[in-house]
Amino acid sequence: MMKKQLIMEKALELFAKQGFESTSIQQITEHCGISKGAFYLSFKSKDELILALIDYFMQQITSDIDYAVKNSKNENLLYIFYSELFHSLQKHVNFAKLLVKEQTQSFNDELFLKMRYYDCLTDRSISHLVDRLYGKEIEPLKYDLVFTIKGFINSYLSLFLFNHIPLDLDLLSKSLVDKTNLLAKHSSIPFFSKELKQILTESLDHELSKEELIELITQEIVEIEESVEKESLILLKQELLQPSFNPVIIRGLIENIRNHPHCKWISYLLRKHYHF
Repeated sequence: MMKKQLIMEKALELFAKQGFESTSIQQITEHCGISKGAFYLSFKSKDELILALIDYFMQQITSDIDYAVKNSKNENLLYIFYSELFHSLQKHVNFAKLLVKEQTQSFNDELFLKMRYYDCLTDRSISHLVDRLYGKEIEPLKYDLVFTIKGFINSYLSLFLFNHIPLDLDLLSKSLVDKTNLLAKHSSIPFFSKELKQILTESLDHELSKEELIELITQEIVEIEESVEKESLILLKQELLQPSFNPVIIRGLIENIRNHPHCKWISYLLRKHYHF
C-alpha cells in the first residue's frame, strides 16, 4: 500500500472517532506506525491531509457516476444515475457523515471552496444528463430541473446520514425516476431567469487545461508502483504531448486505469478531455 494511502485510511479511522479538530498529527503518526518526518513527506499539514481525503472520496464518487452514465443507453440513463449515486454514497457513508458534521462546525475557506468545486461538477453532470434525456424540449426549465434533481438527492441523502434503516436503493431510484419525469413533462413555470442561467453556465464552464492534466498525470506516474496502470499513464501522457494514437487505443488506455483507486480521477478528466 502506498504511504499516502495508508496515512489517509488510518487518519480517517481517527477522524471518525474524534473529529478533525481533536485529532493531532502525533496521534495519526502513532496510529500509522510512522514518524512525523514520514508524514510530512506526504502531507504538509493536517489541513492538506483533510483536503486530500475530500478529494479522494469525492473523486471516486464523481468518476464512478460519470462512467456509469456515459456508458448507459438513454432509456435507462436516469435510473442508472440515481442508482449509481446512491450506491456510491452508501459505500462512503461514514465519510459523508463525518464531512457533514465537520462542515457544520468549521468555517474553513479551503473546505468551503473544495466542496463548492465538487458541487459545480455535480451541476455540470446533471446538466448533461438533462440534455441527453429531454433535449431542447425542456430548455426553458432545464436549470430548474437540474436543481430539483439535486434537491431530491440532498433530501434522500438524509436517510443515509441520520437513520439506521435498510434502504431499497432499487425502489428509491425507480421512485425518483418517476418523480423527475413527471416534473420534466408537466412543469410550466421556470424560476431561472436569463441572467441566472448565464451566471450558472459560467460557473460550469471551467475545464482543466492540457498542461494541468499532464502535470497531474506526471505526479501520479511518480507515485504509483510498476503496473499496467503506470504503463498506461505513461502512454497517455505521451499522447497528450505528441498525439499519434487513434481513439480506440486511447479509450483502451483510459479503461486500463479506470478501476485503480488513484487513477479514477485522471480517467474521468481524460474522458472529458477527449469527449468520450
